[in-house]
Amino acid sequence: MRIDILCLFPAMFVSPFSHSIVRRAEERGLVEVVTHDIRDFAHDRHATVDDYPYGGGAGMVLKPEPVVEGVEHVRQLVGTADSPVILLTPAGRLFTQRIAADLSVLSHFTLVCGHYEGVDERVAEHVATDELSIGDYVLTGGELAAMVMVDAVVRLVPGVLGSDQSTVDESHSAGLLEYPQYTRPEEYRGWRVPSVLLTGNHAGIAAWRRNQSILKTACRRPELLDDIALSDKERAWISESLSNRK
Repeated sequence: MRIDILCLFPAMFVSPFSHSIVRRAEERGLVEVVTHDIRDFAHDRHATVDDYPYGGGAGMVLKPEPVVEGVEHVRQLVGTADSPVILLTPAGRLFTQRIAADLSVLSHFTLVCGHYEGVDERVAEHVATDELSIGDYVLTGGELAAMVMVDAVVRLVPGVLGSDQSTVDESHSAGLLEYPQYTRPEEYRGWRVPSVLLTGNHAGIAAWRRNQSILKTACRRPELLDDIALSDKERAWISESLSNRK
């Protein structure tokens, strides 16, 4: 997989991508992440990439020419004219684990990092194939959002993690939040590991984990349960458990 990132501050990516999962994935030849400075595609000697918004208003807007021509440059390098171009913007649809999984099977996609007061709308209308946001808040620029998305996608690329099972049980992978995790010691300051996890009864452990995932989701992100198929027994158990917590 190759991921190209068009941004104003490529140096921001050096440290995050020099460690952990992304670095190991690149070293093993599973992923290639390439950053491009949007200023390299500016048309004047001052490398101007922004201008005042038509109609007035505060701030500056990222010009269309350097962004569009940057995307065209990337497509020429990669030799494709139809790989996804994702504009990172607070107005985009919410980035989710499901979207990360969809992107992880692609051979190539490009991220465009917005900045200033936004990007000229013609980029969204004529170049971007999707617009994504990592949350309902505003960042100074899209670089941080790009880092989050790349990390979320790369770890799902087959072969990147030691075990494919590592991503199966994680929060959001199955639509539920992940069940509680414990490790040694068995008891610490009087706080004990749930006894079911010490039994070796795999069916019992799986049932406990399922129930705990459902309960955690019901408490913290109840809206996620709308898309989960729950049995009548599970729904009754949730209702009883929540009542006992009040």
